[in-house]
Amino acid sequence: MRILIDECVNPRVKAAFANHEVKTVVEMGWGGITNGELLARAEQSFDALVTIDRNIEHQQNTSQRKLGFVVIKVPDNKIASYAPIFADMCDAAERVQPGEVIHIDGSTPPRRR
Repeated sequence: MRILIDECVNPRVKAAFANHEVKTVVEMGWGGITNGELLARAEQSFDALVTIDRNIEHQQNTSQRKLGFVVIKVPDNKIASYAPIFADMCDAAERVQPGEVIHIDGSTPPRRR
C-alpha cells in the first residue's frame, strides 16, 4: 500500500505504517501547494492520504478521488498524541477505499480503570 502523509501531520507518524510504502508531502516536494492540486498529484501515486485536515471532505470532492482519506483528530501534533492510535491509523489506511473518508479520533485519552 502506498500512503501519503500530509504536511500538517507530524512526519514521525510514518512509523505507524512500517509495512507500507510511505512518503510525506514534503518528501515528495509538494509542500505548500493547494489541496486540489495536492489531491490530483497524490491520487496518481498513492492509495491513501493521512491528514489532520478535518475540513478536507467539505472543501474537496473526496468521493470522486482515486485515493482514500484517513482523517486523524489529535489534541496536538506531538508524536505522543498519535502513538496510542498507530494501530487504528494503519488499519484505516489498509481498508479505506478510493473516495472514502475514515475518521480516527485520538483526541480523547483512554480512561484509566
